[in-house]
Amino acid sequence: MKLHNIKPAKGSVHKQKRLGRGEASGKGGTSTKGNKGHQSRSGFKNRIAHEGGQMPIQRRLPKRGFKNINRVEYKVFNLGQIDHLSEKYSLLEFSAENLYANGLIGKTDRVKILANGEVKAKLKFVVNAVSDKAKQAIEEAGGTVEILK
Repeated sequence: MKLHNIKPAKGSVHKQKRLGRGEASGKGGTSTKGNKGHQSRSGFKNRIAHEGGQMPIQRRLPKRGFKNINRVEYKVFNLGQIDHLSEKYSLLEFSAENLYANGLIGKTDRVKILANGEVKAKLKFVVNAVSDKAKQAIEEAGGTVEILK
Protein backbone atom coordinates (compact mmCIF):
# COMPACT_ATOMS: atom_id res chain seq x y z
CA MET A 1 0.00 0.00 0.00
CA LYS A 2 1.27 3.42 -0.95
CA LEU A 3 -0.02 6.95 -0.48
CA HIS A 4 -1.30 7.18 -4.05
CA ASN A 5 -3.62 4.20 -3.74
CA ILE A 6 -5.20 4.96 -0.30
CA LYS A 7 -8.98 5.33 -0.57
CA PRO A 8 -11.65 5.96 2.08
CA ALA A 9 -13.69 2.96 3.27
CA LYS A 10 -16.59 2.02 1.02
CA GLY A 11 -19.77 3.90 1.99
CA SER A 12 -18.01 6.43 4.26
CA VAL A 13 -17.96 9.24 1.68
CA HIS A 14 -21.32 10.65 0.54
CA LYS A 15 -22.03 12.87 -2.42
CA GLN A 16 -22.96 16.41 -1.46
CA LYS A 17 -26.52 17.50 -2.36
CA ARG A 18 -26.21 20.36 -4.86
CA LEU A 19 -29.31 22.41 -4.21
CA GLY A 20 -30.60 24.98 -6.70
CA ARG A 21 -28.57 23.75 -9.68
CA GLY A 22 -31.36 23.42 -12.23
CA GLU A 23 -34.55 21.39 -12.63
CA ALA A 24 -32.71 18.36 -14.01
CA SER A 25 -30.94 17.84 -10.68
CA GLY A 26 -34.28 17.24 -8.99
CA LYS A 27 -33.38 19.86 -6.39
CA GLY A 28 -33.76 23.04 -8.41
CA GLY A 29 -36.49 25.68 -8.20
CA THR A 30 -37.21 26.03 -4.51
CA SER A 31 -34.17 23.96 -3.46
CA THR A 32 -36.30 21.60 -1.29
CA LYS A 33 -37.44 24.50 0.92
CA GLY A 34 -41.09 24.60 -0.14
CA ASN A 35 -42.89 27.73 -1.32
CA LYS A 36 -42.45 31.20 0.24
CA GLY A 37 -42.37 32.08 3.95
CA HIS A 38 -39.62 32.58 6.54
CA GLN A 39 -38.15 29.13 6.19
CA SER A 40 -37.56 29.41 2.47
CA ARG A 41 -35.48 32.59 2.84
CA SER A 42 -31.73 32.68 3.25
CA GLY A 43 -30.44 33.32 6.76
CA PHE A 44 -33.47 31.72 8.43
CA LYS A 45 -32.97 30.69 12.05
CA ASN A 46 -35.83 29.28 14.10
CA ARG A 47 -35.58 31.24 17.34
CA ILE A 48 -37.01 30.05 20.65
CA ALA A 49 -40.56 31.37 21.30
CA HIS A 50 -40.98 32.52 17.68
CA GLU A 51 -44.62 32.05 16.76
CA GLY A 52 -44.55 32.99 13.09
CA GLY A 53 -45.76 36.57 13.44
CA GLN A 54 -48.32 35.86 16.17
CA MET A 55 -47.67 37.89 19.32
CA PRO A 56 -45.38 35.63 21.42
CA ILE A 57 -46.70 34.31 24.73
CA GLN A 58 -44.09 36.17 26.79
CA ARG A 59 -45.44 39.43 25.32
CA ARG A 60 -49.13 38.45 25.56
CA LEU A 61 -48.98 37.75 29.29
CA PRO A 62 -48.67 40.63 31.79
CA LYS A 63 -45.76 41.08 34.17
CA ARG A 64 -46.60 40.21 37.76
CA GLY A 65 -44.60 40.75 40.97
CA PHE A 66 -40.91 40.13 41.55
CA LYS A 67 -38.53 37.80 43.38
CA ASN A 68 -36.90 39.37 46.41
CA ILE A 69 -33.27 38.21 46.29
CA ASN A 70 -32.77 39.16 49.95
CA ARG A 71 -35.64 36.99 51.27
CA VAL A 72 -34.69 34.63 54.08
CA GLU A 73 -36.59 31.32 54.01
CA TYR A 74 -37.20 29.44 57.27
CA LYS A 75 -38.50 25.97 58.09
CA VAL A 76 -41.23 26.83 60.55
CA PHE A 77 -42.12 24.74 63.60
CA ASN A 78 -45.04 25.63 65.86
CA LEU A 79 -44.98 24.97 69.60
CA GLY A 80 -47.85 22.52 69.10
CA GLN A 81 -45.62 20.30 66.92
CA ILE A 82 -42.59 20.36 69.19
CA ASP A 83 -43.88 18.06 71.97
CA HIS A 84 -44.90 15.48 69.37
CA LEU A 85 -41.53 15.69 67.59
CA SER A 86 -39.49 15.56 70.80
CA GLU A 87 -41.32 12.37 71.89
CA LYS A 88 -41.17 10.71 68.48
CA TYR A 89 -37.44 11.37 67.92
CA SER A 90 -36.47 11.56 71.66
CA LEU A 91 -34.99 15.05 71.36
CA LEU A 92 -33.58 16.81 74.42
CA GLU A 93 -32.24 19.69 72.33
CA PHE A 94 -34.27 21.18 69.49
CA SER A 95 -31.49 22.23 67.10
CA ALA A 96 -30.84 22.24 63.36
CA GLU A 97 -28.30 19.40 63.71
CA ASN A 98 -30.78 17.12 65.51
CA LEU A 99 -33.58 17.96 63.07
CA TYR A 100 -31.30 17.28 60.09
CA ALA A 101 -30.09 14.00 61.61
CA ASN A 102 -33.74 12.87 61.87
CA GLY A 103 -34.56 13.97 58.32
CA LEU A 104 -36.94 16.79 59.29
CA ILE A 105 -35.02 19.58 57.54
CA GLY A 106 -32.37 19.99 54.84
CA LYS A 107 -28.69 20.59 55.55
CA THR A 108 -28.82 24.33 54.83
CA ASP A 109 -32.35 25.06 56.13
CA ARG A 110 -32.90 27.71 58.79
CA VAL A 111 -35.28 26.98 61.66
CA LYS A 112 -37.87 29.34 63.14
CA ILE A 113 -40.17 28.66 66.09
CA LEU A 114 -43.68 30.18 66.18
CA ALA A 115 -46.13 30.32 69.08
CA ASN A 116 -49.10 28.37 67.69
CA GLY A 117 -49.96 25.75 70.34
CA GLU A 118 -48.41 24.92 73.71
CA VAL A 119 -45.12 23.38 74.74
CA LYS A 120 -44.99 21.14 77.84
CA ALA A 121 -41.52 19.63 77.56
CA LYS A 122 -38.50 21.34 79.07
CA LEU A 123 -36.21 21.64 76.04
CA LYS A 124 -33.18 23.59 74.95
CA PHE A 125 -33.76 25.38 71.63
CA VAL A 126 -30.84 26.31 69.36
CA VAL A 127 -32.52 27.92 66.34
CA ASN A 128 -32.11 30.75 63.82
CA ALA A 129 -35.24 32.70 64.80
CA VAL A 130 -38.05 32.61 67.32
CA SER A 131 -41.13 34.78 67.80
CA ASP A 132 -41.50 36.77 71.03
CA LYS A 133 -44.60 34.84 72.15
CA ALA A 134 -42.89 31.50 71.45
CA LYS A 135 -39.80 32.54 73.41
CA GLN A 136 -41.95 33.58 76.35
CA ALA A 137 -43.91 30.29 76.28
CA ILE A 138 -40.70 28.21 76.12
CA GLU A 139 -39.15 30.03 79.05
CA GLU A 140 -42.37 29.66 81.10
CA ALA A 141 -42.23 25.90 80.46
CA GLY A 142 -38.66 25.85 81.83
CA GLY A 143 -36.80 25.65 78.52
CA THR A 144 -34.01 27.85 77.14
CA VAL A 145 -33.65 29.60 73.81
CA GLU A 146 -30.38 30.25 72.00
CA ILE A 147 -30.53 32.17 68.72
CA LEU A 148 -27.87 31.45 66.10
CA LYS A 149 -26.42 34.26 63.98
